[in-house]
Amino acid sequence: MQLGVRDVAKLLNVNEKTVYRWVQQGNLPAYRVSNHYRFNRAELLEWATSRRINVSVDIFHEPESASITAPGLVDALMAGGVYYRLEGRDKESALKAVVEVMRLPEEVDRNFLLQVLLAREAMASTGIGEGIAIPHVRNPIVLHVPRPMITLCFLEQPIEFGALDNQPVKCLFTMISPTVRAHLFLLSRLAFALRDPGFKDAIQREGSRDQIMNEARRVESNLEPAKPADGGNGAN
Repeated sequence: MQLGVRDVAKLLNVNEKTVYRWVQQGNLPAYRVSNHYRFNRAELLEWATSRRINVSVDIFHEPESASITAPGLVDALMAGGVYYRLEGRDKESALKAVVEVMRLPEEVDRNFLLQVLLAREAMASTGIGEGIAIPHVRNPIVLHVPRPMITLCFLEQPIEFGALDNQPVKCLFTMISPTVRAHLFLLSRLAFALRDPGFKDAIQREGSRDQIMNEARRVESNLEPAKPADGGNGAN
């Protein structure tokens, strides 16, 4: 859940004017989306904890997640799409190309999303090795998307990404989720799939959309069925 000013005021037990003042002073982490301030639940909790500010127990719950089924890898890939031969000379231009093709609602600020992804990369590369990266943010930013999605993009040319194995990256899985729990659940499923030889081979040889989806279905069929989200929170 992406929080608004009123939500934050309630969770921190202060009035809305105080929240606006903290934001304007640069103290409280906030994001500008469609001319409104939005706050990440995990970041808000970290911020309040570091300042020893008492918070409502409601901060640990995502009310809307009770009706959301934990996302499946195949469904997320189908929602996000698979794209080939994207241009990119470096990390910034590659991520810009990825954001441009993502299936996002009109109200989502694509430039804002790009800057957040770049900020995450500045902290530590999301390159996981063997030419693969999973761009996302440290604390999932909740955008106005109806369901979790993974956008799989293959670059025209491999680029330097700062991966641990020092290999250039050509394949990017970019994740967007409506809840923190969905993000963490989906990330764990993708990590599991990338350890599967068949799925990883389809990715590394840039298989067709059908081949990739078939491998994802096979991998997912060996996992436990998705369960309703429990509203838990966390940050990766």
